[in-house]
Amino acid sequence: MPRPLWTGAISFGLVTIPVKVVSATQDHSIHFRQVHLEDLGRVRTRKVCELDGEALSQDEIGKGYELSKEQTVPITDEELDRIPLPTAKAIEIVAFVDADSVDPIRISDSYYLAIDGQVAAKPYTLLRRALERSDKVAVAKFAWHNRERLGLLRVREGAIVLHSMRWPDEIRSPESLAPRQVELDDDEIDRAVQLTDTMALDSIAGFRDAYRDALEELIAAKSEGRELPEPTEGEEQGEGKVVDLMAALNASVEAAKESRGEGGGGEATVHAMRPRKKTASKKAASSGKATTGRKAGASGKTTGRKAGAGKTTAAKRTTGAKRTARKRSAS
Repeated sequence: MPRPLWTGAISFGLVTIPVKVVSATQDHSIHFRQVHLEDLGRVRTRKVCELDGEALSQDEIGKGYELSKEQTVPITDEELDRIPLPTAKAIEIVAFVDADSVDPIRISDSYYLAIDGQVAAKPYTLLRRALERSDKVAVAKFAWHNRERLGLLRVREGAIVLHSMRWPDEIRSPESLAPRQVELDDDEIDRAVQLTDTMALDSIAGFRDAYRDALEELIAAKSEGRELPEPTEGEEQGEGKVVDLMAALNASVEAAKESRGEGGGGEATVHAMRPRKKTASKKAASSGKATTGRKAGASGKTTGRKAGAGKTTAAKRTTGAKRTARKRSAS
């Protein structure tokens, strides 16, 4: 079992469950060090006091709250531990709610709750069974890292999971980020729904971090003196490119079917793009340049066509005269 990050108890009404908090996730990211390019010597970050310029050890560093540029209040760990907070060493369940009522954007880090001693086995199982039978999740408060937090307790494969949650005032409103209202055809929406059905999966357990795999291959190639892997050629995405949305949806559905082995079932249906209506301001701005150019081009083409027609008529008359002269000479 990984090293416990926190020990305390779950407060479930009058029931107390001693638990240990264990991280539910692992970091498999590849981390780099800062090095001196000339000799690859490691570059470390030194903690230096701004006043005397001295490098400090961890024992010489404490916490302080800056009231102003001129005044800082020092706070010790002992003073933080003595704060009268009911949730200082307890995960206090305050409510039970439906899982669907919790916005996923509020969920942060996840931890497993393991029993702390055999005495916790029965109440731990009691809470787990209650959550499973009620189909609900528990909302709890707990104090960790010098602040009170909101948490969510649910069951996963027989273990109770604690999800750290953000407070409601920590979630920004997306109102200013949402796009303006646009017009969509029912056909486009139906095709998009068909695409979601085609790409639906029962589980995402098979996904892998492709970037990490490629990074490991790059590191292995450099360490062994091998030739570096060639970059994967991808389709360039043009900026500001006008896309036929329906054609893109049709092609996406067919590609998703082929990737799942369902067959293309014919070529994708392509719908013609509808011309955009110009606003009055755009028409006024473009009329001076575009109209002149169009008229000039049109007049030039018309003159060319008339000249060509004149040449054709003259050629026909010449040919007819020659035929008549040959007939007369023959007679």
